[in-house]
Amino acid sequence: MPVSKKRTKNNRPTQSKNISSQMSSGKGPSPRWYVITMSSLMIIGVLLIVFNYLTLLPGSVSKWYLWSGLALIGGGFLMTTNYN
Repeated sequence: MPVSKKRTKNNRPTQSKNISSQMSSGKGPSPRWYVITMSSLMIIGVLLIVFNYLTLLPGSVSKWYLWSGLALIGGGFLMTTNYN
């Protein structure tokens, strides 16, 4: 039966890969106004939809309030992609 070759042991240490240094692009944290705007858009969008269904907004239940609320929530989520 043939004998397999022995592996040669590598004596040098392996290089550690620091994932956090590779992932960050050197940007600092997001400015406070950016976080406040992002959160406010999402909160106002949710409140707009909830108030629409509770008939607390003028014009009774309207599809425009729903679409506006969804657009605000979507804008807030789009801002989260640039959040650092």
